[in-house]
Order: sequence, then C-alpha cells, then structure tokens
Amino acid sequence: MKLLILDRDGVINEDSDAYIKSLDEWIPIPGSVAAIARLSQAGWTVAVATNQSGLARGYYDEATLESMHTRLRQLVAEQGGEVGLIVHCPHGPDDGCSCRKPLPGMLEQIAAYYGVDLSGQWFVGDSRGDLDAALAVHCQPVLVKTGKGLRTLAKGLPERTLVFDDLAAVAAHLLD
Repeated sequence: MKLLILDRDGVINEDSDAYIKSLDEWIPIPGSVAAIARLSQAGWTVAVATNQSGLARGYYDEATLESMHTRLRQLVAEQGGEVGLIVHCPHGPDDGCSCRKPLPGMLEQIAAYYGVDLSGQWFVGDSRGDLDAALAVHCQPVLVKTGKGLRTLAKGLPERTLVFDDLAAVAAHLLD
C-alpha cells in the first residue's frame, strides 16, 4: 500500500492562529486539492491526521468540523480522487491524551485502520509537532513551507526531514 499521511491546517487548507472555526474559514491552499486527487488517481491512499483543539476550546463543534471534512472529500472527488481516513484529536494541549501531535496516537490509529507498518511512510506537516509525531512512528518527516512551515523551518529541523514548497510539490515528487 502506498500511504501518504497529511496534517490538515497549513498543509491542505490555509491555517490561522485564530483557528479555522467555520466552513467559510476552511479555504484550500492553491493546488492542494488537485495534489490529493492526482495522488489518489495514481494509487496512493491519502489519510489525514489533524489536531483540532478548537473543539476542546469551544470554538466550533464536531458537526462543523465534519462539514469541513465533507467539503474536502467533495472537492477531491470533483477532481476524480478520494480522501482516505481522516482522524482528529479533539483535545486541548493540557488534556493528557495520547493522540495530540507531537504524540503519535493518530498516526498509530491510521496504521491500525489500514493494517500497515508506518516505517518509511511519509507524513507531511507544517509544524515541529508534525515532524516529531512522524519520527515517533518511524515515518519519513516531510515539511511544507505553507502554513507554519517557514516558521518551523527557521527553527531547525530533525535530521532526515524533507522540505517542499507545498503539497503540490510533494505530489509532483512522489508521482515523478
């Protein structure tokens, strides 16, 4: 199985330090939807692992989050692709869960769902927490410069981290 795991905010859609709280605020990064569709058409399974502490903070509810994911699936389907499993951590940073990145719980959930070993699978994110989660389960850490990516890059990266301009560049590399 060719599995690619993506963070959501800052990788697939625009990010905001004020959180993405509504469907109107969920705006795809140019090229990201097409990249997912192209990967899917080429036989890749594209899964998503996203921290959503805005749920714990009361900024939006599960139905609103689900509407964003439904929209993502629709947009990718319109381009002939498919989004695989989407998992999210609804907890705040101090809730003591095992799923919130940089902890690897969501990645382990994806691995169990698909019955795959994550060693060497790519996890694409824009934050140090994403990269650390990838390393915790032996994924290949991949940083995109969208979202918080440039800030993350400026602070130094774990060894072996691959860096791309955006998700479209990741897809082009994988499909080349």
